[in-house]
Amino acid sequence: MKMLFVFRKDKDLRFIGHLDLQRAMQRALRRSGLPVSFSQGFNPHIILSFAAPLAVGITGEKEIAEIPLQLPVSPNDFLERLGKALPPGLIALEAVGQKDDAPAAMARLFAAQYTFAPRKGEEGDWQKLLDALPAFLARETIPYIRRTKSGERPDDLRPGILNLLEKNGELWATLALNQHMTAKPDQLLTSLAETAGIPVPLADTRRTALLDDRFNPLEQV
Repeated sequence: MKMLFVFRKDKDLRFIGHLDLQRAMQRALRRSGLPVSFSQGFNPHIILSFAAPLAVGITGEKEIAEIPLQLPVSPNDFLERLGKALPPGLIALEAVGQKDDAPAAMARLFAAQYTFAPRKGEEGDWQKLLDALPAFLARETIPYIRRTKSGERPDDLRPGILNLLEKNGELWATLALNQHMTAKPDQLLTSLAETAGIPVPLADTRRTALLDDRFNPLEQV
């Protein structure tokens, strides 16, 4: 069997990169004593996959990971043992048992939800950002330069913005996150600030959910 589990990465760990997060999670799984599976080869390591890396500076409220197990474990037992082994700032929230041949969360991922809140002292520019939202959403194209490992190329952000609205002074966004299109939250703020004609205001960004192509949370398998 394999276990899909949901965890939260708190604000105190927002500057921890994905590789450090992987190491912390693997160490916790070792400490937990759970019957995890290891890779074959000269340097075996715990087989652990994340649905999507979380960019540095962003907190994650419902991050998704999966791990194959050598022996059956109940979701409650898995959650309790992992929760006790995790370091401060990482909180296990939910576990869902799956068959070995169940589609991977990474393969089912289609989009992610984010919220953006202004940091203290940024309220003035933030209001200008919110005021520019109707004009921004009315644009048919939102060109920008995408930076990749192979260089830079022009791209259009607009197809990747699946939903964007203001709620209680915050921005709430659903952005594409799949093999065909990825809309990054920092680029969204940059493009919106360009439309507003202001510098990009400092914001606290939270990824609140990872979604499949029906916009259901990935953990609802």
